[in-house]
Amino acid sequence: MQSTGYRGPQACKIVGVTYRQLDYWTRTGLINPSLQAAQGSGTQRLYSFNDLLQLKVIKSLTDAGASLQKVRQAIEYVRSNLAGDPSAVTIVADGSGVYACTTDSEIIDLLRSGQGVLGAVVAVGKVRDELNGDLKRLQPRPEEVANAHKPPQAEQA
Repeated sequence: MQSTGYRGPQACKIVGVTYRQLDYWTRTGLINPSLQAAQGSGTQRLYSFNDLLQLKVIKSLTDAGASLQKVRQAIEYVRSNLAGDPSAVTIVADGSGVYACTTDSEIIDLLRSGQGVLGAVVAVGKVRDELNGDLKRLQPRPEEVANAHKPPQAEQA
């Protein structure tokens, strides 16, 4: 992560959007250059690394078919309600909705004021790790395996 700023044309090249898109998104408040806003003719906007991250997310969501209105709603919800590291959130779009996975067990609908949408989210990797641990704990000890192969002894009278 660099602490320097990125001018509009650089940001466009890095993120993969046109200058027209970036200008529109900035003028309408979808993204605001956090290092330096334009201050009249001839001044440059300066975008931070975090701004570029947000731009990439916005582009990914619109590329996935989410409308700009839905993306705007989702981004505003994330900014105001999901504090902390924004990279800890996974955002999912299916064309009609935009959702945030905030933990292994929570998905919220960003277009419905954070309403929970699923009661169970299964992180398959986590389940695999738990299963491996369970199998190791349940695995018979070597002496139990050896005793299982011995014929039963006859009872003495």
